[in-house]
Amino acid sequence: MNYSHRPVLLAEAVTALTGGKLSSNAVLIDGTFGRGGHSQALLNILSPQAQLLAFDKDLSALAAAQTITDSRFTIVHSSFAAIAQFAKPASVDGVLLDLGISSPQVEEAERGFSFRRDGPLDMRMDTSQGITALQWLEQASSEEITEVIKIYGEERYAPAIARAIVAERTAEKLPQTTVGLAQLIAKVVRSREPGQDPATRTFQALRIFINRELDDLQLGLQAALTVLKPGGRLVVISFHSLEDRIVKQFMRAHATVEMPRKLPVRAKDLPQAVLKLIARVRPSASEITENPRARSAVMRVAEKQGTDA
Repeated sequence: MNYSHRPVLLAEAVTALTGGKLSSNAVLIDGTFGRGGHSQALLNILSPQAQLLAFDKDLSALAAAQTITDSRFTIVHSSFAAIAQFAKPASVDGVLLDLGISSPQVEEAERGFSFRRDGPLDMRMDTSQGITALQWLEQASSEEITEVIKIYGEERYAPAIARAIVAERTAEKLPQTTVGLAQLIAKVVRSREPGQDPATRTFQALRIFINRELDDLQLGLQAALTVLKPGGRLVVISFHSLEDRIVKQFMRAHATVEMPRKLPVRAKDLPQAVLKLIARVRPSASEITENPRARSAVMRVAEKQGTDA
């Protein structure tokens, strides 16, 4: 079954990434290919001499990428955390990271990401490796489950949910499917924000943990800083506070200069910030109306300055 995926902030991301000043032989990285929305838009504006390197862990995304026959395009089966292994230092004009989960992944019940579509408790973005969510729940302690749900889901009912999971496991009744787990969580979580399913935060937490999403993000941001050339742009689209907090803190840390304690200092001896903060962009009201998934998106843009990281 084919599913469509509408990239959030598509035009804004392309504009921010290119900065209106790409050279004819520019090199760009799409760190999260997904279903190729950003990559296709970038290929439409790149010169014949330019190159676009895309990354994705998802095998379905890799299959979609194989349909692109453009010689300027290369797809890599890997997390964007590894981009420094595929690009030379200070050689890239722009890095784009569109974080989170795509609509096709949610809509494919067999992937196990959705609590509304019954399927196996998998939740792996790369189904060729790693343990599934169910395999982890079958052996993790109550304390471990509590910590994951609390930290990655910001779920105040984390201890109660963990106890319920372990109790069902002890009774050999641990849910084997997404809907089964969601129903168990609903029995524990008695109140929730209007319009939010009781299982939302727990499913988010398990997905982030199983796929090491925040670890990959931190590694990917540092790798991006390494491969970007001076003047190169880093564009990151986040969909929840955990991601955005990491991106914001990373960009701010590298845009801040620690002044020498001993003054006066000659201007040429002053340390230089590695990044310049360019923009923070939210979707327009019209985009949110057309695509409700966009409502939580935040895009942050920074530009590498004239010193190497």
